Amino acid sequence: MDAATYAAEATIEMDHWWFVGRRLLFSDIIKGLHLRPDAQILDVGTSTGTNLRLLRNLGFTRVTGVDQSPIAIRFCADKGFGQVKLGDVCALPFPDQSLDLILATDIIEHVEDDLAALRELRRVLKPGQPLLLTVPAFPILWGLQDQVSHHKRRYRLVQLLEKLDHAKLSPQQRFYFNYLLFFPILVARQLMRILRVPVESEGQINTRWLNRALTRLFQFDVETAPRVRPLIGVSALVVARRI
Repeated sequence: MDAATYAAEATIEMDHWWFVGRRLLFSDIIKGLHLRPDAQILDVGTSTGTNLRLLRNLGFTRVTGVDQSPIAIRFCADKGFGQVKLGDVCALPFPDQSLDLILATDIIEHVEDDLAALRELRRVLKPGQPLLLTVPAFPILWGLQDQVSHHKRRYRLVQLLEKLDHAKLSPQQRFYFNYLLFFPILVARQLMRILRVPVESEGQINTRWLNRALTRLFQFDVETAPRVRPLIGVSALVVARRI
């Protein structure tokens, strides 16, 4: 991502409705995995630290982040989020079969060879242990945030599941989320494209009252999506285990 995008994210990740809702969703999933507090956990593409904040709040003590941007690592250090290494999802600085949990949330869409990235994630994961993976969904939603984040693609679940199968990762849970805002976001992105709205990140399009309303709506969304398993969503989530 661009430096301006990192700076915008660093400012909003603590209380912006999108990050708050995702942390709630990930927290529920991770709690269900029943990992020990000293489990070896990796957050890949840690950016400005939203997942590190989550893992710290859950009480995990052996968490490492990896990001390919020194700018992102500096933001994490400034927030006191612990160890973040410089590295790439296709060449992780960890031994084979060394990790109990990997979070790769909105990462592989940045990579030219996403299958190679999935195989590398499998390499460092202990047998039978989980990978929590999210990606942006549905190409029709392509917009400003995809551009400034340097995304290569958006996914449908069936496409993502095929890649996981090729990487020998077995899906245990899969669903779309952020489904309630699918059509509003689709319309908003089309209007932003037509009107050429001058913002550096979609996260900047927010107000205090809007953030409160969207936080409540997104909380309901992420609480219901695993059960409803909607046919559409702005994002897709898969929990997969190494075969």
